[in-house]
Amino acid sequence: MLAAVACSCVRSGRKMSAPVAQLSLLSAKNSPRCATPAGVRGASQHRSPRLLTPAPWLLPSGASLRCVSQSVPRPGAASAPEDGENFGSLSMDISSRRSFRKSGPDTRELRHQEQVSRVDDDEEEVEEEEEEAVRRPQSSNTEYWYFLQCKKLIKEKKLQEALDLFSRDMLQVEKLQPEEFNYTILIGGCGRAGQLKQAFRLYNDMKKRGLEAIDATYTALFNACAQSPSKRAGLQQALKLEQELRRKNYRLSTITYHALLKTHAFTNHLQAVIHTLREMLQNGHVATPETFHYLLMGCLKDKETGFRLALQVWRQMLKSGIRPDAKNYTLLLRTARDCGIGDPALASDVLLGREWENLRETKQASNVKSESRRKDTLDIELLERQLFIEPGSHRHGEKSVSRRESTQLVPVGQRENLPLPVDSVNSSAPNLLDLFEGRKSAVVSLGAVDGAYDRLALIGGAEGFLEKMAANGLSPDLRTLTLLADTMEPGYQSLQMLLRAAKQHHVKLDAAFFNSVIRRAARAGDLEAAKGVLSVMRQRHVSVDVQTFGSLALGCERQKDALQLLQDMEGAGLRPNVHVFSALIGRATRRLDYIYLKTILQTMSEMEVWPNEVIIKQLEFASQYPPNYNQYKSRNNYLVQIDGFRGYYQEWLKFMPALDVEG
Repeated sequence: MLAAVACSCVRSGRKMSAPVAQLSLLSAKNSPRCATPAGVRGASQHRSPRLLTPAPWLLPSGASLRCVSQSVPRPGAASAPEDGENFGSLSMDISSRRSFRKSGPDTRELRHQEQVSRVDDDEEEVEEEEEEAVRRPQSSNTEYWYFLQCKKLIKEKKLQEALDLFSRDMLQVEKLQPEEFNYTILIGGCGRAGQLKQAFRLYNDMKKRGLEAIDATYTALFNACAQSPSKRAGLQQALKLEQELRRKNYRLSTITYHALLKTHAFTNHLQAVIHTLREMLQNGHVATPETFHYLLMGCLKDKETGFRLALQVWRQMLKSGIRPDAKNYTLLLRTARDCGIGDPALASDVLLGREWENLRETKQASNVKSESRRKDTLDIELLERQLFIEPGSHRHGEKSVSRRESTQLVPVGQRENLPLPVDSVNSSAPNLLDLFEGRKSAVVSLGAVDGAYDRLALIGGAEGFLEKMAANGLSPDLRTLTLLADTMEPGYQSLQMLLRAAKQHHVKLDAAFFNSVIRRAARAGDLEAAKGVLSVMRQRHVSVDVQTFGSLALGCERQKDALQLLQDMEGAGLRPNVHVFSALIGRATRRLDYIYLKTILQTMSEMEVWPNEVIIKQLEFASQYPPNYNQYKSRNNYLVQIDGFRGYYQEWLKFMPALDVEG
C-alpha cells in the first residue's frame, strides 16, 4: 500500500515526507505483493532516469530528497553506477530500527479500544478519589492541624475524643506520619487526667516510629507519674524514665527537673526530693520559688514532723535570697493545718537555738567557699543535714555536730535560750517568720504545740500571716482564706477578720469557705456558732449544699439535733448522703448513745442510704464492750443499752444490701 502511495506521489509530482518514502521503499522490497512483473521491470530499465526525477520547483528541501530512487552522492563518497541495481539502497539507512508500528483498520480499532478503556479507568480513579475526599475531614489535614484539634479537645476535657481523632482519623484514614508535638500534647492530656498507662503507651509508640522526645515530652511524662492515682505505679515509672535519661546522658531543663521534683514530692519522700534537687543544682540550674514549692510539698508527706521541716525549708529559702510566692505561703499554711511539729524539744532547739561560739572555727575553715559562693546560692548539703536530724542528738552532753549544723541558719540571739512558762508563751510567742528574716526578737521555747491553731500561732496567727503576704506584695486568694478558716481558732471574731480580709482583697467567698468555718466551730462543740454562719451565708447569697450539713453534723451531740438537721436538709431540698450519716454516727459513738445510734440506723434504712466501709468500722467499734469494762461489777448509764444495740445491729446487717463484711 505504501509503495502505491509512493508511486502515485512520484507520478503526480506531489511531496512525500522522508519517513513515508523510506517505509514505502522498504515495503516494496520485502512484500511479495509489490513485486514488479518482468515486463514492467524490463520497461523500467529502458526508461530515462530523468522520468523519476521531480521537477525542480517540486523538489522538497532537506531530508525529502531521499524519496527519489537515486540519491545525490555525498561529498567525498564514490559515485554509484547509474543502473537499476542500486534501486532501494536507501532502505539501508533505516535498517537499524528494530520495530515498526503498522497502521490499519484493525490496528486503529485496537488502539481506540485501549484508549477508551484507559479513559474509563482514569474516570473510576477520579471518582474513587472524590469519594475518599468526601469521607476525609474538610479542614487542613496536616500534622499541625491535628495538633491544634487535639489541643482544643483536651482543653475542653474531651481527652478520649482527642485520642480517637489521633489514632483513627490521622493514622488510619489520613495515614499521616505523626510528629513529636502530636504525641506530646496527648501525653500531657493523659497526665492531667491521671491516665499513666496511656501516657507511656503513647511514648513507646513514639519511640517505635523513630521520633525524638524533647523536654516538653519528658515534662508531660513526669507530670503523668505525679498525677497517677496509684502513687506506687507513678513512682516506678518515674524511676524507670530517670534511668533511661541517664543512659542517654540527656540534660534536663529546669522545667523538667521541677516536674521530676513534683513526682517525688507526691509519690516518694522528702529525701528523694533533696537528692533530685542536688542533681539539678550540680547541672547548673538555679533554685527558684517554684523549686521550694516542691520542697514544701515533700514536707507534707511527713504528717508527724512536716510542719517543722517546712519551717526549716522556709528559713533556707529566705537565706538564699529567694522571696516566697503565693503558692509557697499556701503550702506553709497546709503544713500548719495537716502536719505536726514532732519532738517539741528538738523543734525548739532547731528553730529557736542560737549559734554557738565554737561555730566560728567552722566558718573560718569554709571562708574560701563562702566568699566564692553567691548570696542566693542554695546550700543543699547544709539543708539536708539540717532537715534529717536524729531525734536524740541534741541531748548529748557535748554539743553535737547535728545540733551545731541545725542552728547555722538561725540569727544570733541576744540572750541565752531559757525555757519560759507555758502560759507566757501564748502572750509573747514570736512570729517565727520574723525571726527567720533576721529581725530582733527575744528567744523563747515553743512550749506545747497541740493543734493546728497552735501551729498557726507560731507563724503570727491569721493576721500576722496575712501581713507577711502583704509585705511581699502578695494578696490572699480564696484558697488561702479557706485554709485559714480551717486552721485558725473558731469563733465570731475569726470569721469577721476573714470577712474583712476578703472584702479588702476583693475575694468572692463561696460555700466551701463557709463550710470550713462551720466545720471548725462544730468540731469545737459550738453548734450554735456553727448555725450562726448560715445567716451570714444567706446575707451574702451563698447557697448551702450537702457539705454544709455534713459540717453541721459534726456538732450534733444529741439525737434531737441530728433529727433537726435531717429535717432542715429535707426543707432545703437536699438528700443526706453517706458522709452526713457517718458524721452523725461518729458523734453518737463518741457519746456511747446507743439509742441515738439505733435511730440513725433506722433512718438510713428508711432513706435507702447504704453504709460504706467507714460506717461499718464505726459501728463495729460501737458494738464492742470497752476493754476494761465489767458490767457485773460496775454500772455505766451509757452502756446499759449496748446489748440491745448489738442485737439490732446484727439484724440490721442482714437486710442491708451490698454489704461485704468480713469476720
